[in-house]
Amino acid sequence: MSPKMQRREFITLLGGVAAWPIAARAQQAAMPVIGFLHGQNPAQFARAVAAFRQGLSRAGYIEGRNVAIEFRWAEGQYDRLPALVADLVRSQVAAIVTGGSTAAALAAKAATTTIPIVFLTGADPLKIGLVSSFNRPGGNATGVSVLVNTLAAKRLELLHELVPTAATVGLLMNPTGAISEPESKDAEAAARTLGLPVYVETATSEREIDAAFASFDQRKINALFVTGDPFFVTQRHQLVARAARYALPTSYSTRESVEAGGLFFYGSSQDDAYRQIGTYAGRILKGEKPANLPVLQPTRFELIINLKTAKALGLDVPAKLLALADEVIE
Repeated sequence: MSPKMQRREFITLLGGVAAWPIAARAQQAAMPVIGFLHGQNPAQFARAVAAFRQGLSRAGYIEGRNVAIEFRWAEGQYDRLPALVADLVRSQVAAIVTGGSTAAALAAKAATTTIPIVFLTGADPLKIGLVSSFNRPGGNATGVSVLVNTLAAKRLELLHELVPTAATVGLLMNPTGAISEPESKDAEAAARTLGLPVYVETATSEREIDAAFASFDQRKINALFVTGDPFFVTQRHQLVARAARYALPTSYSTRESVEAGGLFFYGSSQDDAYRQIGTYAGRILKGEKPANLPVLQPTRFELIINLKTAKALGLDVPAKLLALADEVIE
């Protein structure tokens, strides 16, 4: 081969090598991006994010391979949500997924009428204006509604069965949470049916949680109902520790709280809900419209009892409840 031909081939090779990163970057730029807006913090919701990724994979999307995810965490500071979602809108993400608070879903809905939104909420999405109907949401939003308040009566009944000697029930709520008021009203109505007085305390910080438990102790509260606010999910270790300190049998809204040492949980699976919004996000990336995807609701509910905690509290768990339990932690 002549030196002239060798030089020509070498230049061609160099051109190919130089072009490779450009082609790779172009392919990466074409990868759809999901904006993930959450009201809480990543450390407390790592399991939920893993479930979301599982849902995405079921729809054929793997992060880093054919989809990118931009995370925005409000760290419990809901006033940051509008700015966080505005940043996602400016980035022109392909879809916005919200979790960790109903406030995140409302912030996304207020920020855009064109970018598809997949929400997870404990509220009624019809009542708060996220959708126009459950079956045909209309607009640019759909998702999963776990309707936490509809489970309040059952949770209170189970608490009464576990602690039949309780003369007064305490109720801890976050006054700033969108679902706390309706859930509290349902729980109080259920308590009245059982002939139980309810004493309500509110908390929006660690200090206020401590003060609430001190107040429950002073008033000789015999059992406690913690509402299903995301703030209390992030503070589950503090709640479980205070309940143990004051020997207060407590009903929680997530299985993670019972795994941390809480007495019992009754409700829908948070993991299932995050998997569902992941799958919906994937279906939207494939071209389906939120307006045509019905709002999903849980069809399976779990009862999880921590028997070790029950024994520490001196409770004799009825055999009927043990038989009904989906899981007993010993």
